[in-house]
Amino acid sequence: MAFTLYLLECADGTFYIGHTDNLDRRVQQHEQGLAGAYTANLRPLKLIHVEEFESRLEALTMERKLKGWTRAKKQVYMMGNWQTVGKLAKGKHRHQCGS
Repeated sequence: MAFTLYLLECADGTFYIGHTDNLDRRVQQHEQGLAGAYTANLRPLKLIHVEEFESRLEALTMERKLKGWTRAKKQVYMMGNWQTVGKLAKGKHRHQCGS
C-alpha cells in the first residue's frame, strides 16, 4: 500500500505537512475543518506538494524530517533542488557550531 506525504499552504502562508493512505479523503477533511485545529482555523488551504512512499514509516519519517526544516529549505525541497537543500542544511549546521 502506498502512502502520500503532502504539504498544504494555509491562508496565513504557513505550511502544514502530513501523510495519509487516502489523499483525496484527507484533503477533504482538512477543507471541511475536520482534520485538526491547526488547519481548521487557517482555511482556505492549497495543496502544494505530494510525494508517494512505499510504506507509512517512510512517509512518516519524511514528514517528521520536513517539520524540523526551515521554510526556505522546505521550499527548495518541493522544487526538487537537492543541491540547495544540502547547502541550507550545511549552513544551519555551521551556524549552530559557531563557524
